[in-house]
Amino acid sequence: MNIIITISITAFIVLYAGLFKANKALLPLTVIGLLTALVFTCSAWNGNAVHFGMMQTDNFALAFSGICIAGTLLIFLLTQNYFHAKSDNIAEYYTLILFALAGMIMMISYKNMAMLFVGLEIMSVSLYILAGIRKKDFASNEASLKYFLMGAFSTGFLLFGITLIYGATGSFDLDKIQAYLVNNQAISPIFYPGVILMMIGLSFKVGAAPFHFWTPDVYEGSPSLITTFMSTVVKTAGFAAFLRLFADAFAPLHDFWVAPLVVIVCLTLFIGNVTALFQKNFKRMLAYSSISHAGYLLFSLIVLTKNSGNNVLVYAAAYTFASIIAFAVLILVKQKTGSDSFESFNGLAKRNPLVALCLTVAMLSLAGIPLTAGFIGKYLMFLNVMTEYKTLLVAFAILNALVGFYYYFRVIVAMWFKDGAETELSTPSQYKVVLLVSVAITLVLGIYPAIILNLI
Repeated sequence: MNIIITISITAFIVLYAGLFKANKALLPLTVIGLLTALVFTCSAWNGNAVHFGMMQTDNFALAFSGICIAGTLLIFLLTQNYFHAKSDNIAEYYTLILFALAGMIMMISYKNMAMLFVGLEIMSVSLYILAGIRKKDFASNEASLKYFLMGAFSTGFLLFGITLIYGATGSFDLDKIQAYLVNNQAISPIFYPGVILMMIGLSFKVGAAPFHFWTPDVYEGSPSLITTFMSTVVKTAGFAAFLRLFADAFAPLHDFWVAPLVVIVCLTLFIGNVTALFQKNFKRMLAYSSISHAGYLLFSLIVLTKNSGNNVLVYAAAYTFASIIAFAVLILVKQKTGSDSFESFNGLAKRNPLVALCLTVAMLSLAGIPLTAGFIGKYLMFLNVMTEYKTLLVAFAILNALVGFYYYFRVIVAMWFKDGAETELSTPSQYKVVLLVSVAITLVLGIYPAIILNLI
């Protein structure tokens, strides 16, 4: 609870600082607030699960909250020379991102489906505004409208599912729902469609196929910094909420909902990877890449083990920090060239070797090359499914991972082996911090995954 209070108070302080045009104080205030929230996260570690009404603070919630807060902190450091050129109302950016983060912490910590809905809506409403915050940019307006319409549509599925489950069990509490499934041999027939509707609603939120249609357009049209936030921190929180519900409350019905989940996983992997092959725009490629990674993250639910939560945590951390590197470099390149096509990365290694090296590590991690966190994440997911010898599914996933090699290595080839403009690409100090920290985390987790492998 201290984490949510700290983030919310920071959001209000930043908003009031913006009213007095204290723009230089916005970033320091935000960083202090997020570091304080991280301290509260660490101080509550390994304690007994603490209930706050409809929420619960346990190691699961703290681990995912820590990744979300750390990722948001790095994204805020990318605001150097970003908002000033685009808007005078900088405080609104900061405040909305912080409110979205507060909603995500609620999503991660919920023990009652009503709180899941509240946290999801706090996050979503903030993101609807952030996607279209550039009022004079047609692409940004289009992204906001599409995101709002599809988000409202998916919320309808989620709420209808919650209603059916409440009608069957008489409770929104996850423990009581699980007890109902364990203690009743004759489960109400309205419970089953409720589970499927909730799966569809959450699949919309995390961008899993065939409910992914909003993702590429929204990611491409939104400001790059907001896209970074949506594709990393937001996705991590969504999967934490997904995992808490299906691996906990709905676990006794695993045999029922695993079949539609396998279909969603296969479609997500295939559509995400194959469509990414044909993209000429780096940002849009990352959008389809995020869809494919949603498929790998859903692997953790196909076979439920005691390590499912840890596997998602490792993969989410690997994906988050690698994607932050990719988007940070994209922002730098786009500010310099005005384009986010693959050709704009040509010869980047000659113009700025440090940036090119960092992006290379990120692409290798997203592709799943050994000695990076991405490899460990994929390995754990495949190993988890192989405990029940689902070899065809793992083979299908590996083939899709091989397809991903092409479009990730396409960026590496452009940077190191193609000639481009000779103009120098400078790197602000805050960007260097973000890139180096993210690269260090990616490599350390790839070599010593035990650091976070058994946290939950």
